[in-house]
Amino acid sequence: MSEKNPSVKTLQDLLNEGVEGRGVLVRSDLNVPLDDNGEITDPGRIIASVPTIKALVDAGAKVVVAAHLGRPKGEPEAKYSLAPVAKKLSEMLGRNVQLAGDVVGYDALSRSEGLTDGDVLLLENVRFDPRETSKDEAERAKLAAEFTELVGDDGAFVSDGFGVVHRKQASVYDVAKKLPHYAGNLVATEVEVLRKLTEDPTRPYAVVLGGSKVSDKLAVIEALAPKVDTLIVGGGMCFTFLAAQGLPVGNSLVQPEMIDTCKDLLERFGDVLHLPVDIVVADKFAPDAEAKTVSASEIPDGWMGLDIGPESVKRFSALLAEAKTIFWNGPMGVFEFPKFAEGTRGVAEAIVTATEKGAFTVVGGGDSAAAVRALGLPDDDFSHISTGGGASLEYLEGKELPGISVLEG
Repeated sequence: MSEKNPSVKTLQDLLNEGVEGRGVLVRSDLNVPLDDNGEITDPGRIIASVPTIKALVDAGAKVVVAAHLGRPKGEPEAKYSLAPVAKKLSEMLGRNVQLAGDVVGYDALSRSEGLTDGDVLLLENVRFDPRETSKDEAERAKLAAEFTELVGDDGAFVSDGFGVVHRKQASVYDVAKKLPHYAGNLVATEVEVLRKLTEDPTRPYAVVLGGSKVSDKLAVIEALAPKVDTLIVGGGMCFTFLAAQGLPVGNSLVQPEMIDTCKDLLERFGDVLHLPVDIVVADKFAPDAEAKTVSASEIPDGWMGLDIGPESVKRFSALLAEAKTIFWNGPMGVFEFPKFAEGTRGVAEAIVTATEKGAFTVVGGGDSAAAVRALGLPDDDFSHISTGGGASLEYLEGKELPGISVLEG
């Protein structure tokens, strides 16, 4: 990252300066999914966060990790405690990771003061403090000042939570204004990958978008459609496009207010925009629903589309086989139900094949990354799996990411 943007210092710059005996605050993205028993179902983000933390530990820093989990309402909630994360992080680092009983309170402060070289302290969920996500800059600044107290006068800040860099929050943005700041390995890698997708991608360039709502992906469609050779649309969002073509969609998920927008997109980008030609429909939204495959133009009344069909997979795979650069964000169907996971699996396997043939392939975080792992596909079957779905999309839309821009100062 330093070579591309010399104004942003990296973890290596910090290590070169020396961290032995210094307190270092690391903002990681440890927002992992939990099951009903509080067990981690996909540790991908923890795995991705370990290298930066380990490098600091090995160099003798006193590491204080800040992270969030879920969306608590600015106060402690047991189900959002980082306790399972502390346990998993301890396993992966091969050393005890203390969990503070609060964010910046008495327990966090006393534990941070007791750290010795190479120790790791994980603060409790930063979103338990309402100031973390406050729109009031003064409130966020107060919390940021309390974060800095945890690492002392010669402390440093390492931004390594790419999944939150699009948020102007105390532990992401404001704290970087108070401490010498550096991009962690994960953030530096993510930005480098996204630059490859935006600045000079090797062509043909294909983008695959899925997920439920057109509104969630509208800005990225607008930004990328003029720049790509192929734009594939699947998932729940495809039904609003089919409705825009005047086709029956039964009880499928549709955003009526987006139909005119989809008509406009089809008119402007019809030469690169590809929709499913067949759909797996169900009589209800359930894993045991009755299912059948129909033409995309013949979805029957009372039925809902829950996946793309085999002919669509075949056509999309043929398009992806030609691509030299692929960005994928969003599943093709309700992959959580095995009966409706084959469309996502087929597209994922086509992207794996493209990777094997030398294409640069990026999975854009969020549900796409979860789908890859749920389908049992190894991470290294792709060139890169992003840890930040929303941040990736905003970068590709051309938006400024506050958590990155603040590192440039």
